[in-house]
Parts: sequence; structure tokens; C-alpha cells
Amino acid sequence: MYNMKKEVIDVALDNVKFEWNSDYIGQMMTPTGTIPVGDQKGGMQPYHLLFGALGGCFYSTFLVITKKKRLTFSKAEVEISGEKPIIPGEVTTLNQVKILLTIHQPSNKEKIMQSAELATRNCSIHKTIATVAIMQLEVVFLD
Repeated sequence: MYNMKKEVIDVALDNVKFEWNSDYIGQMMTPTGTIPVGDQKGGMQPYHLLFGALGGCFYSTFLVITKKKRLTFSKAEVEISGEKPIIPGEVTTLNQVKILLTIHQPSNKEKIMQSAELATRNCSIHKTIATVAIMQLEVVFLD
């Protein structure tokens, strides 16, 4: 639900286009590139795209926060996994999604953990998925 109390200063726009054949083989074209989708070698499936969007949104938000706090690390890995029940004859949604963030050589573990938690609250895709699924965050530190 849109909060009418806050002033809208701009609107973020984006667009993707799909081209398909009749056998679920296609490509997704974005303003920055094209990727194969569907039932082909290297073809992304719908939940690959959704989890990729979540991982990208979460990590870019996390980076903004850590840079503001002047936190450092040598490398980060983000792994997204989820569960969706399959019930014959029913349309189901995700019921659980986990973000596993692995940080190598962190400058401050406590502040990086706080930054990761803050990133989940500020990533719009995380907020969207959280309306249907239980969201989990796990942060692992490797020195």
C-alpha cells in the first residue's frame, strides 16, 4: 500500500523485453544487455531471475551502507535459496527465502552484520518478496 504522507520526488523506471519461440526458448533484453531464458542451454528460469534480482538489490544496498560507514572487506559472496511448495492444482508462492552473505576479511564484524540487516530493510525487492515469504539472513565471516 502506498504511503500518501511521504512526498514523491522521483519515480524509478525500468523495462525489460522478452522474445520467445513457441517452445519456451527466448531472450530477455534489458537496457544493459541480453540473457538467454527458458528451456535452452544457459537459459535463466523465472526463480533464477527473481533470486538474481534479490541478490543484486540486497548487495548494492549493502555496499552503499558499508561505504557510508567506511567498512572494508576483501570479497563478498551472496547466495540466495528458497522453498516453494508444489501442490497439484494450486498456484503457490515462495514460503521461505534465505540470503547467505559471506564476507572475507571484514574490518568490523559487528558493524558489517548491522549493515547487512539494514540492507534487508532498505532493499525494495526484499520488501516485496517478504510480503509472501519468510526471509532469513545469515552472515558468515572468513578471516
